[in-house]
This record gives sequence, C-alpha cells and structure tokens, in this order.
Amino acid sequence: MRVVVPREIKDGEKRVALVPDVINKLTRLGLDVVIEAGAGAHSQATDTDFTAAGATVKSGDVLADADVVLSVQPLTPQQMATLKKGAITISFLSPVTAVDSIDAAASAGVTAFSLELVPRISRAQSMDALTSQALCAGYRAAVVGAELSPRFFPMLMTAAGTVTPAQVLVLGAGVAGLQAIATARRLGAVVSAYDVRPASADEVRSMGATFIELELEALEGAGGYAREMTEERAAKQRELLTPYIAKSHVVITTAAVPGRQAPRLMTQAMVDSMAPGTIIVDLAAETGGNVEGSKPGEIVETSGGVRIWGGKDVPSQLPFHASFLYSRNVVNLLSLFTTPAKDDQKVAFNLDFEDEIINGAAVTHAGARRGAK
Repeated sequence: MRVVVPREIKDGEKRVALVPDVINKLTRLGLDVVIEAGAGAHSQATDTDFTAAGATVKSGDVLADADVVLSVQPLTPQQMATLKKGAITISFLSPVTAVDSIDAAASAGVTAFSLELVPRISRAQSMDALTSQALCAGYRAAVVGAELSPRFFPMLMTAAGTVTPAQVLVLGAGVAGLQAIATARRLGAVVSAYDVRPASADEVRSMGATFIELELEALEGAGGYAREMTEERAAKQRELLTPYIAKSHVVITTAAVPGRQAPRLMTQAMVDSMAPGTIIVDLAAETGGNVEGSKPGEIVETSGGVRIWGGKDVPSQLPFHASFLYSRNVVNLLSLFTTPAKDDQKVAFNLDFEDEIINGAAVTHAGARRGAK
C-alpha cells in the first residue's frame, strides 16, 4: 500500500503532512511512503532527509497510484478526480468551506477524512490536529503582540527608572488562548483572560493569569467549545469587557468554532477606547474576525493609533513545529485503521465505521457523502 504526501499548493501554506521522524512508523506497518519532491522545503525537511528516513522522493504526478494521500490543506477537486476508486485522504477538510473537494471525493469513490471532525474524546487526543495547531497559533499570537508592541513585556528595574510590565488581555481560553497566556507570562507580561465558559477559570489561574468574571450566563458547548450566544448577551458582554480592554496594552482574541463564523468580541467603539500604540492580535480574522476592522494577513492601523494584526495561516508561520505536531496526528489516525503486514499477509486498511473516531471523521465513503451516525 502506498502512502503519498504531495506538495501543498495553497498560497501561504508552509507545513507538510509528514516529517522524516515519523516515516519509520509507517514503514514498520508495511506501508510504502512517497513524498513529492520539495514537499518539506519550508519545514526544514529536505528530500535527502526523507530518503534517509526510508521514503521515496518523486517528482511530477504522485497521486495517480496513491492508496492514501496525506495533506494539510484539502486536495483540490481536480486532484480528487485523479485518485483511484477506494483511495483514502486525510487532511483538514471543512464540510463548510471545502464543499467542492468533498463532492469531488464522493464522485471519485474516495474515502475522505476531515481532521476537523475527529471527536474530542480521550482516545482521540493524539489525533486532534485542531488542538495541536491551535497550540502553535496561540504561541505565535503572544510573540506577535510582543513584537508589535512599543513596550517591554516584563517589568525591568534599571538605573534610569523602573519599566512597568505590559498589560495583556486574552479573550478566549481554549487551547490557543491558554498557550497565548502561557507565552505572554513567560515574556513577563501581566496577563488577564476572559472566556464564556467559567470552567476555564482554573486553567487560566493555574498559568498565573487573572480570570475576568462578568457575572453572565455560562455558555458551555459540546466538544469543549462554547455554544453560540444571543445578540443581547453578546452586547452585554462587550459592554462589560470594554473597561478591561481600554486599560490593556495588548489584546489577543482567539474565539473560534470550526465551521462557523467567528463571534464578534470587539466592536469599533471598543477598539477606539484603547490608547494609541496598543496592539490587537485577532487569530480569528480568516473566519470573519473577533475584532471589527481586522483583515486576514494585514496590519490595520486605526485613526486612534491602535494596530490590529489579522491572523492568516498562523500555524504555517511556525512550519517546523506545526508540521512536527501535525504529522503525528495524521500518523496516529492512519495507524488506527491500518492492519500491519504480517507473515504472508499484506498490509490492509480496516475502515470500521462502528469505531467512533472513524465514523465521526469520515466525510465521504463508497461514492457518497456521509456524516456521523
């Protein structure tokens, strides 16, 4: 059975679906691994590294004979159409934004797995690519805030006087938010955070940050995400958060739910309440933005001197470790349904749809779209 990793073709995508360190996990199962030449260039994985790890590096069309295709971004409809019937793909494959690719996979008889749909259960933690990539995004957000801010993050005692620490506010205390908190704290900032789920308060405090309590209804949702709020509650939340935002030097927003529009956490009026030179890092800019006026991939400066950094392909800005983590998520999912070669038996794929993970993550199979049942 042949596992293929093509080069990523989306602009800005610098990750690779496999790194050399994990190749032996697949070859030990009896799988042949083929890497398209140059696939790991941005993540410091050279063709020579892949070859030394036991993979075959090939130029040109690598998809035609693939039994499994591993990628970060979904294959295009044109790429899906070139796959043989019964092939398997594993990638980020949002049922909302990758409709054409999913339809093409169904038409081609391809079994396509979406990493966004891997259920958030303990058994699937090692396959949870949303979490691993959110970790990268949260770290990057804090570093960007520190880089753009005209202030030091830590308190400094100098002969010329005392430098007071930066005040950093993180909105959203999921994986990305918690990593942003941890990184900002390591850099020496005074950090506070807010989340609509009160259960996150202990995690925030355990990292040395202050949890902001607004005395509003909790919005705990399924799978560890917050559920949607009414516009009335959203308006009240924005009103109560404004004083905290106004006194912050850096605000990092991380609120997002896969497959949905990002919630609006900050209006223009809230941005205008901030002092000149303050920084906003909006990690949800690609899905509509937590912050009014943010633009993905751009830094927007308001008339009041506030700069808003809109995140775009944020994990790809750390391609080495983002690929390191992602490749392990992918290998663990693939290994779940792979029966290793043994004695005279060849390696085989056992797609058991009674398994909660396989059932939840597969979006196409046997010529049709499907959903978890």
